[in-house]
Amino acid sequence: MTSLGYFLSCEQYGPKELIAQAVAAERAGFERLWISDHFHPWNDEQGQSPFVWSVIGALSEAVSLPVTTAVTCPLVRIHPAVIAQAAATAAVQLDGRFVLGLGSGEALNEHILGDPWPSAGRRLAMLEEAVGLIRTLHSAGARGEAISHHGEFYEVQDARIYTVTESPVPIYLSGFGPQATELAGRIGDGFCTVTPDAELIRTFRDSGGGSKPVQAGMKVAWGSDRERSRAEAHRLWPNEALGGQLPQILPRPQDFEAATASISPDQVAETVVCGDDPREHLDRVREYVDAGADEIYVQQIGPDFDAFFRGWQEHVIPAVG
Repeated sequence: MTSLGYFLSCEQYGPKELIAQAVAAERAGFERLWISDHFHPWNDEQGQSPFVWSVIGALSEAVSLPVTTAVTCPLVRIHPAVIAQAAATAAVQLDGRFVLGLGSGEALNEHILGDPWPSAGRRLAMLEEAVGLIRTLHSAGARGEAISHHGEFYEVQDARIYTVTESPVPIYLSGFGPQATELAGRIGDGFCTVTPDAELIRTFRDSGGGSKPVQAGMKVAWGSDRERSRAEAHRLWPNEALGGQLPQILPRPQDFEAATASISPDQVAETVVCGDDPREHLDRVREYVDAGADEIYVQQIGPDFDAFFRGWQEHVIPAVG
């Protein structure tokens, strides 16, 4: 059975707003949470970037829902050993209801320390080593042991994570192309995506993912004024219509603003459901269901959260369930 969750956007909202949205989502009947992990927003109109691990700590006290990072990059900006510690703490705070979603990242967030931005293939190799290191640190910590690691990309010396859960933290991997998706199928405990792409999900399952969970995210701009909703979606999230490798290689919000300057509201509306017709929202959810997603997370772009949560609680969630 498909499970519906709510997507918390650290690019668009501050920490207190995110907690309020999570509480409202649980009351409306959403069953789980996604939360993005960014150092920068995609553009200045979005305007936020709270530290995700602080927000997760607050979420653990405010709601009882499972939480997945969608997604964290453990390659450059933060060493995978530190991510391992952060994830273990989050799992303890959430009583085991935490999934560590990982991906190969974007220069937007990862360039900030001045490191060169690796090629896509190198980033995937780094990601594979990082996943193995995080799992080793978690399992060794559960046994009360310290480990050292001398890899191709990462070095760890006599490190032990003391605060851990008894069960391993599940690690899901994101994929937007076949190489990353095949890696997710081979080493991930699940898969994260943002498109209703049946072929990509099939690649994950055929590459070793089998019946493991597939999570997928979607954006909507719920509002009674359709044109205003379209304008809000276009103002805040024109990068939703940006294709190719640009989302991974552009380094600054200003660069995304320049790259999306010619994108029209119609192009954004192709991927973002605008307006308050429940049938249109439900139709988009069904695209993800038909593609094979097990968990679908929806993000509200527009400002009317009361109407969004009421509309989904009354019309969309019951129809999916």
